[in-house]
Amino acid sequence: MYSKMIITRTPFRISFFGGGTDYPVWYKKNGGAVLSTTINHYGYITCRFSPPFFKHKYRVSYSKIEEVSHHNQIDHPSVRESLKFLNFNKNLSITYDTDLPARSGLGSSSSFTVGLLNALYGLRGESKTKEQLAMDAIHVEQNLIGENVGSQDQTAAAFGGLNKIEFGGANELTVIPIILEQKRSKNLQDHLLMFFTGYARTASEIAAEQIRLTPKKDTELHAMRQMVDEAVNILHRKKENLDDFGKLLHQSWQLKRSLSSKISNPAIDEIYALGIKAGAIGGKLLGAGGGGFMLFFAPPERHKKIIEKLNNFLCVPVNMEYTGSQRIYHSDF
Repeated sequence: MYSKMIITRTPFRISFFGGGTDYPVWYKKNGGAVLSTTINHYGYITCRFSPPFFKHKYRVSYSKIEEVSHHNQIDHPSVRESLKFLNFNKNLSITYDTDLPARSGLGSSSSFTVGLLNALYGLRGESKTKEQLAMDAIHVEQNLIGENVGSQDQTAAAFGGLNKIEFGGANELTVIPIILEQKRSKNLQDHLLMFFTGYARTASEIAAEQIRLTPKKDTELHAMRQMVDEAVNILHRKKENLDDFGKLLHQSWQLKRSLSSKISNPAIDEIYALGIKAGAIGGKLLGAGGGGFMLFFAPPERHKKIIEKLNNFLCVPVNMEYTGSQRIYHSDF
């Protein structure tokens, strides 16, 4: 029993359009939608039952190591609340590793929650649908932890792939995969450039102001919701050129910047301006704002010049992935 082990791999995501309309304070009244894709960078969680020979009952290893005798003593909010949510009382060791830094705009916190729930269910011998994993993670983060987070990151992490995700209504969330021909999908991927700005931030803190101002941003949020459908239409056009997608991304970023004073800052604006000047058609800061990863959309032949112009920042290769959260190792021995 003590050697039973589950390892999950859960992807991070890039959100193209609609961010801000996935907060319950907005979509429960107005409906919301995002266009996003998961990427080939992941968070890995190892969970195993541990023997009862130690003073601690729970050992949690991430950027720090916690060894406690009761789950209420765990500092990590997602671990603490997920264990309570599932009434998990057995001795447990949890280890987290990741491809990219936390608090960087790629939905890593929600990927952690989805991957942890997936692993804990596995230890109990249970399998949940992707939708159930997403809904459970949303419940843990929004209701149990009380974080100022939307509902797109948990959904993207659970399902994987390039999707239009709709929020609100009787189903709460609806995932519509965007199916592209291989050549079109590669063309979209080849236009993406991602840079780490080096500025870490806490999404919940930044989102708090945006949520507070939401009732005053009807015009902007309705426009951002409409851009999701427009972007999907661009991807499905027969026209090979994807410039319109990049131009729309630029318009969306200008709108998003207006939602809160905390989303951007002079340093971020300068990085964006340099990328555009070097040949990017559009782009955006990923996540809630304030720092992390900057995404640019540019024809492949312009990438070299953009990378040279932004040589002070790490360029991270990125491709779309389609698996969502997976149990990549399961041992009962």
